Amino acid sequence: MTATAQTPRVALDHASGTVRVAGDGLPEVIVARTPGDGETNDAVPVGTRDPARLTLTVDGLPAVLRPAKGRLFRRSYRVDAAVDGVRYRLVPCSYAESRLTRDGRALGLLDSTGDGLVGAEWHDGVQPRDIALGTALAAAFGTGAAPWWEIAADAIGELIP
Repeated sequence: MTATAQTPRVALDHASGTVRVAGDGLPEVIVARTPGDGETNDAVPVGTRDPARLTLTVDGLPAVLRPAKGRLFRRSYRVDAAVDGVRYRLVPCSYAESRLTRDGRALGLLDSTGDGLVGAEWHDGVQPRDIALGTALAAAFGTGAAPWWEIAADAIGELIP
C-alpha cells in the first residue's frame, strides 16, 4: 500500500443527500439524491440505495451509479459505477472496510462510518479519479458489513421470544 499526495476534501450533507469530493489534483465527484418525496434511509449516508433516485457526476460529466440493495450477503452492499467505460466497484470485505476495484483490479481499502470521514489505504498505481470516486462512494454509502451468518443469526434471534 502506498500513501498519496492527493488528499480529498469531503462535504457530506445528509439532509439534501449529497456528497461532494474535491481536492488539489483531483476531479470533483458528486453523488446526489434527487429531490422528491421518497423516503430516506438513515442507515445510508446519502439517504437511499435506489439507483433511480441517485446521480453521479465526475468532473462535471454524468456517470452511471448502481448501488445494490444491501441485504444478507456482504456482496449485496456493493456499489458499482461506470465512468467513461471504466467499471468501478466498492464492496465490503470486513466489518469496517470495503475494497475498491477498477475493472477488477484492486485499488485500495476504504473505511467510512457514514459521518463524511473516509480513511483509505491505496495500492500502487492508483489514479486521481480512483481516489476521488472511491472516496465519494465510501462517504455516500458507508463501508463494511457483517458476514451473512451473523445477520441471519440476528434475524433468527429476533423471532425467538
